Order: sequence, then C-alpha cells, then structure tokens
Amino acid sequence: MSGEEQIKKLRDEIEAKQRALADNADDMSSILEEAGISTPKLGIKNRKVLKGHFAKIYAMHWCATLDEEKKHHLVSASQDGKLIVWSTNTTNKVHAIPLRSSWVMTCAFSPKGDKVACGGLDNICSIYNLQSREHIKVQRELAAHTGYLSCCRFINDDGSHIITSSGDMCCMLWDVESGQNISQYNDHHGDVMSICPQPNLSHPKIFVSGACDAEAKVWDINKIGSVRSFRGHESDINAVSFFPDGIGFSTGSDDASCRMFDLRCSQELQIYTHDKILCGITSVDFSLSGRYLFAGYDDFNCYTWDTLTGKQVGVLAGHDNRVSCLGVSTDGTALCTGSWDSFLKLWA
Repeated sequence: MSGEEQIKKLRDEIEAKQRALADNADDMSSILEEAGISTPKLGIKNRKVLKGHFAKIYAMHWCATLDEEKKHHLVSASQDGKLIVWSTNTTNKVHAIPLRSSWVMTCAFSPKGDKVACGGLDNICSIYNLQSREHIKVQRELAAHTGYLSCCRFINDDGSHIITSSGDMCCMLWDVESGQNISQYNDHHGDVMSICPQPNLSHPKIFVSGACDAEAKVWDINKIGSVRSFRGHESDINAVSFFPDGIGFSTGSDDASCRMFDLRCSQELQIYTHDKILCGITSVDFSLSGRYLFAGYDDFNCYTWDTLTGKQVGVLAGHDNRVSCLGVSTDGTALCTGSWDSFLKLWA
C-alpha cells in the first residue's frame, strides 16, 4: 500500500469515528424541549437605511472600538468606486473616499477606527488613514498577491498588522507601516474567499479561512502550514465567522448550507439548511450571545438560525437584490446588511 493510500485510509477511519461520536441535531432539539428551553422570539426590524452608494455594495465592516462615537461607525465598499464611512446613529457619511479602482471586493475597519483598508480586482490592499487632516489619500499599498483580493482584516488593536486573502489561493500577513509581507499561508487548493481572526484577544494568533476547495482551515500566524482543516461542505465556502468566545466558527457555502465547527474536538457541530432554501450564502455572523447565526443569501434575504437547534427562526426581507455582506456591531445592538441593490440596512 502506497503512502497516499495509507493516509486516505487513516483519514477515512478518523472521519468514520468522528461521525459515530457526533451529536445528533434532532436529539439536541428534543433535549431542549424536554428541559423546557425554547428559542427566544426575535423582534428584529429594519430601523434605518443608509443611502449613498450608486452601485452594488460588495462589503461592509463595523468599527470595533469602544469609543462611544466611533463604535457606531461602519465602512462599506461599492463598485461605484467609493469607500464610505458611516455614522449609524445619524445615517450621515463621515468620509467618502474615492478609490483608484472601482472593482472593490472587500473592506475592513481597524480596531481603533483610525484606518480603513480595501482591495479587489487590482490585487492590492490599500490602507487609508482617517486621521489625515487633508484630503484622505492612500497611506500604504500592499502588493504581492497575484490574484484578486477577496478579504482583509486587521488583527491587532493598534492596526499595525493586517491579513489578506486572495484568488491566488493564499493568505498573507502584512506589516502596515513598512508595507512588508511577513508571512504567506498556502495550503488551500482554491480561491480563498474569506478570513476571520479569533476574537476577544489583543493580539490574535489564530485565524480561520474558507475557500473554493470547500475546506475551512485554521491557521497560527507563526506557523507556515494550517493547524487544522475542516471538511463537510460540497461547494465553495464564501464566508467564515468566529463564534463570540473564539472556540468555534461558522461557514457559509454555495451548497446552500451554513455549518458550525468546534476547534476543541475538530468536529462539525451543526448544519443549518432548509429544503426550500436552495441558493448560495454570501456572508455569516453571530449575535453577541452566539445564540443566533445570521446569513446573507443570493435570494435577497437574510435568514436567522438558532445555533443550538439548527432551525430557521427568522427571515429579514427587504433588499431588492442579493445580500452580499452583513455584520453584527461590536456591542451586539445592531445588524447591518449590504446588498447589490446599493443600500445598507440596519436591523435591531
């Protein structure tokens, strides 16, 4: 037996044992019902609409600072060639930044709210300093990827380092000040579509990625290869998001399912699907408590799932095109959805 055959046999045996030990979602539902634990009712409604973009919105990201003013700020990127920083309290534009390339696919707010980043089909991650007293210009351009930039996220409090993912099948860690590429992460075999740093840490060392090879991988920024791989999806993974406590994460895929994985047992915990939902998922994020999973779909809706039971418990309808991005604010008080209809909607 060759080495590859032995590896495949061992992998099959491990996966079979994992399936045998896995919790059953139906059992979880019955256990909760017997204990008298029901799913809390959702009272989420569309409270505000942010109007200002004139083309498809591809990405949005909340500011994570605890500053009373900036914590209600978010940044959005559209193919109208604008990066807009919004005050969700007033719905006013704080900054409207013209981009060199209108083919933008991702954006990110630094934790302190002093920088924003974006990138797309130009293969470059552009950093903008919002504290500039003059007209806001590009502070730094991070260029090394050979494919489009699909996602970018700052990974520490001072915004000195950022991770990018790309259609060239790799992720990169950058020093923002020097513009130097510190590390590359190359284990994926398809376009890397989404990344998410582990939350609640001042200097995260762990991040998760999802790619078109239908795998999610967990990485330690100090190691070259991935720490762990998670399989289960049958098609491209478009979105990943860590559970609030950082010990699990969720994925959204073109196979019309969201899944939750646990880092401690390297196991899939739950699948979120419905017979009548057959379209792909573009984005996922958790409520502050982790009880709900919000997912944006190609059918113009955002569906809400109970993370414990795996049941769909709500639908946020109102967009006139696909929901391309979404995110829950740092304090958990609001959900923002962005769409190809050019609008951002705030739900609470």
